[in-house]
Amino acid sequence: MGDHPTTSSDFHNILGVTKNASMRDIVKAYKKLVMRWHPDKNPSSKKKEAEAKIRTINEAYTALKEKKQEEKTMNGACDSSDDDPTTPKSSYNHRRTNSQYSSMPSSLPKSASKRGNTTPSTPPNNLQKSVSRRSTNPIMFSYSTVRRKPPPIEKKLECSLEELSNGCVKKIKITRDVVTQHGTIVQEEELLRIKIKPGWKKGTKITFEGIGDERPGYLPADITFLIDEKRHPLFKRDGDDLVLAVEIPLVKALTGCSLTIPLLGGEKMNLSLEDIVYPGYEKIDGRRGNLRIKFRINFPSELSEEQRSDIYSLLQESC
Repeated sequence: MGDHPTTSSDFHNILGVTKNASMRDIVKAYKKLVMRWHPDKNPSSKKKEAEAKIRTINEAYTALKEKKQEEKTMNGACDSSDDDPTTPKSSYNHRRTNSQYSSMPSSLPKSASKRGNTTPSTPPNNLQKSVSRRSTNPIMFSYSTVRRKPPPIEKKLECSLEELSNGCVKKIKITRDVVTQHGTIVQEEELLRIKIKPGWKKGTKITFEGIGDERPGYLPADITFLIDEKRHPLFKRDGDDLVLAVEIPLVKALTGCSLTIPLLGGEKMNLSLEDIVYPGYEKIDGRRGNLRIKFRINFPSELSEEQRSDIYSLLQESC
């Protein structure tokens, strides 16, 4: 099949059918050869040979199909037993799902083209499948058809501050439509594992290629997960630093004190204050990033005249 066929005899030999073969026999032989020589079903070392075979097979099939149609036109009648069982303008294309081959229908009922939930992929032994038939017959596509790829689908992935600080593994179950080698559409559930690395920030993107719904004429879209940071009741993040607000009374701000400070993850640490703490004062403890402690000073709501006088005398002497 390396040379281009030019005669009807050549075309029949390529498909392995007799000269008197019906259209149904021709289609059956065509499908069998396409399944055998599809590039995705052959090793990479034979990819070029397989592509050449597919082109020759398509050429032979098209020529014999046109010849049959011309014969019917000349005879002025159609033999229903020789009708092409495929859909109008049918041809062949390839799809790949989890490194397995599947063919795509060229046209489906409207209900079959509706998108389900999009999902990332996992090894086949981790999949749970629920079948939903959306076309009754497999429909062939042209191998030469260039399929377009939809834009990436973005999904939000919420992580706690602890998860982003220490790292973790997120498991997400997703469902997507997949076209089988028989041309029907089934739904597959896939469990995705996303490894969150320590230090990741809000806005970090994780992309999984080609795991969106399968649709006729399109490549599956990529799915991108966008890290979003859950609000923490105590800490705020500022770059690589954690910021913690701590309230202390005025007397401790002026005289010094020891405090117990909570840490991310539930631990605690002791902190000694010997300096005078003023509004906006920060204490920095370096771990991974820095823990910046911002102090809020609680001033008394009222003072007696005697207290005011005593404070005035003390502060005046210190200035």
